Amino acid sequence: MQRVALDLNAINDQHGGAGYETGEREELCQYIDEAFTDRGIDVPALMARYGLGRHEITDKWRDW
Repeated sequence: MQRVALDLNAINDQHGGAGYETGEREELCQYIDEAFTDRGIDVPALMARYGLGRHEITDKWRDW
């Protein structure tokens, strides 16, 4: 999760740091959630371990 968010931060910075639009952020977070789930990661348990809601999957590390 952290690595993905930091990599997306870097991509955003490389392109002027204009940021992703709200819909794009939501789509990226949904994609991350689905990718983790597809690989057998229990996303709700992971979020509970970090004390986060499922919709906050990248908030701790993202600048976008």
